[in-house]
Amino acid sequence: MSYALIDAEVTALADVTLEESQDGIALLLRHRGRPIHYSLHGFDAGSRIAAAQLWELVGKYAGADLLAQAIRDELAPAPPPRPLSITAAICTHARTDLLARCLESLLKAKATGPDSVHLDVLVVDNSPPDDSTRQLVASFETVRYALEPRPGLDFGRNRAVAEGRGEYLAFLDDDVVVDSRWLHGLSEALSENPDAGAVTGLVLPAELVTKAQIDFERRGGFRRGTRKLRYHGDTQPGNALYPTGAGIFGAGCNMVLRRELVQKLGGFDEALDTGPPLPGGGDLDIFYRVVRSGEPLVYEPRMLVFHRHRPDHQALRRQYWSWGDGFMAYVAKTYGTDIAARPKLRALVLWWSRYALRQVAAGVKRRDRESIDLAVAELVGGVTGLGGSYGRSRKRTQEIRDAHA
Repeated sequence: MSYALIDAEVTALADVTLEESQDGIALLLRHRGRPIHYSLHGFDAGSRIAAAQLWELVGKYAGADLLAQAIRDELAPAPPPRPLSITAAICTHARTDLLARCLESLLKAKATGPDSVHLDVLVVDNSPPDDSTRQLVASFETVRYALEPRPGLDFGRNRAVAEGRGEYLAFLDDDVVVDSRWLHGLSEALSENPDAGAVTGLVLPAELVTKAQIDFERRGGFRRGTRKLRYHGDTQPGNALYPTGAGIFGAGCNMVLRRELVQKLGGFDEALDTGPPLPGGGDLDIFYRVVRSGEPLVYEPRMLVFHRHRPDHQALRRQYWSWGDGFMAYVAKTYGTDIAARPKLRALVLWWSRYALRQVAAGVKRRDRESIDLAVAELVGGVTGLGGSYGRSRKRTQEIRDAHA
């Protein structure tokens, strides 16, 4: 099972012939380079899909998105770009093949980006086992290198905060490929929202060549849609749990933060995203703290990256477990630090528990063992997170600090 990735301008749709191993497509539609629609569609393996069939899909699934973008282009054109200084930070650990691909795509986006944007590229080598990452970075003349010996993603992120030179810090995971218009999207978001404390972007798959990758996309992936969003304040119509359900804001593999604001907030919580003991929650925590500080958080789909999803079921299962663990660790931490939010956090735990159980029940109803396994893993991870993951991680983090003092 694999899906072909179709990335096309809506005005230039053409026939598609699937390979014998391909039994579906992931269709990304753009209008003047701007993502306006994304969806998955199954087909017979090796079939030929005529452009007329793709147009039928556009009319059925993307008509409203296309109309909304056409109206926006007509009535609300993008403002002129403003001068920006940005440090793009990639925190990495012993994954030079992925890092090289990420850097190459980022530097291409930089070369074709707006003249008004100055982009500084920084690689943070997090607890490296050898010198391979340093050597790779040295092969890129315009990329800076920083060592963070303490293991843990949020240690690496805080090293980037300290080493950053730009007004804004863009954090990219080493397993993403940056779209050629990524920097234009970021520039547009900050020109439209000069008061933004944070910006997140669209995350789509870099490949769909295994069942696990397709399953992840069908369960929602990292997607937050193709429409611009702005979050500001402590309430949101129709969402009684806002802003505690921080997963709505975006993904940490593609996020931008105003550096001064991150410093004001005390940086990333180093007891989150610490690796196997607690491999998540750091992005949720910083998104929540940005919004609770009164600063706007903006979602810009034009700020697009392509992520390499976990290729097999066991790796995907570990991801869902870590999502449950990280989410509930963030909730437990916030419950202790934000007393005013406690009623919403209690309601959030109840909502999430019911949601997780419904996911298990849906898998049972379909007799889908793999779906059941993923849902149970996320549920068990959540129970682990509520059971004291954050407290244990704080102790471990302090031990790491002491060891490197």
